[in-house]
Amino acid sequence: MTLNMLVGKFRRETDDIVSIELVDADGHPLPAFSAGSHIDVHIGDGLVRQYSLCNSPADTDRYVIGVLKDPKSRGGSAALHGMLAEGLRLRIGEPRNLFPLDETADRTLLFAGGIGITPMLAMAERLKMLGRRFELHYWGRSLPRMAFLDRIAASDFKDNVRIHCDDAPEDQRLDPDDVLPNPEAGTHLYVCGPQGFIGCVLERARTRGWLESRLHKEYFGTIVSDDPAGGGAFTIRIAHTGAIIPVNPGQSAVAALAAHGIELPVSCEQGVCGTCLTRIVDGIPDHRDSYLTDDEREANAVFLPCCSRAKSECLVIDIL
Repeated sequence: MTLNMLVGKFRRETDDIVSIELVDADGHPLPAFSAGSHIDVHIGDGLVRQYSLCNSPADTDRYVIGVLKDPKSRGGSAALHGMLAEGLRLRIGEPRNLFPLDETADRTLLFAGGIGITPMLAMAERLKMLGRRFELHYWGRSLPRMAFLDRIAASDFKDNVRIHCDDAPEDQRLDPDDVLPNPEAGTHLYVCGPQGFIGCVLERARTRGWLESRLHKEYFGTIVSDDPAGGGAFTIRIAHTGAIIPVNPGQSAVAALAAHGIELPVSCEQGVCGTCLTRIVDGIPDHRDSYLTDDEREANAVFLPCCSRAKSECLVIDIL
């Protein structure tokens, strides 16, 4: 289901990041959302992009997102920045949460890199409202490039936040390892940002003995991964019809299916969001995503056809 929205107002947070407030076009209350949720924004020309909600989950009359104008943009963020105007109509999907917050944790650590601050703001709002123990660590290259600093400074959770950046005083230029504690029962860690930042935090947490069940991630920015269209040919068989779909070298599985009239829902097209998650009936996938856990990859029960391919000659998939 999609919602018809208006841009209520927008604000230039940095030279390349804008915050956008969306309100219902007819003034109706909006569907509730939980901390960590995102919305799919239909930008035009078939472009659908995901943006985390960064306002308080207690809000019922607006959604707020932060959009980075990525120099490596595939069209989405650049188009959205170019069309912004108060009163602009946009169509969005209802909030979904692929990065849920465990509200029962004894203590929560939030690690944000760059534009990855957006879901963490909603998490901080929620944790403060619940009276939970938490810390928010926010890294950036320089203070002028870090969005939402004014909002943080004026927030009820400002005392729970530490800012770390390259051009700050020496005591703030910390490596994630400097503020990453040893694992404690009841403590959960959430990390969001560019791939390299997330990889650094998770690697060091695992080295210290953190359990995977207490580590939570969400990627922002361009994912550096194998070319989804790279690799040899294989075939896809649709389980309930028996239809055989060839996937050629230089062609993604999603594109091959679309060429035969089978349109899967897609959003990020980089194996990050999970929108196109598809069940495997038989065959061995070549996982190239950043969404599935290691256990889910080993199970080979699902794959993301926007970026992943096949190790076996044929993948049998379940599409209803």
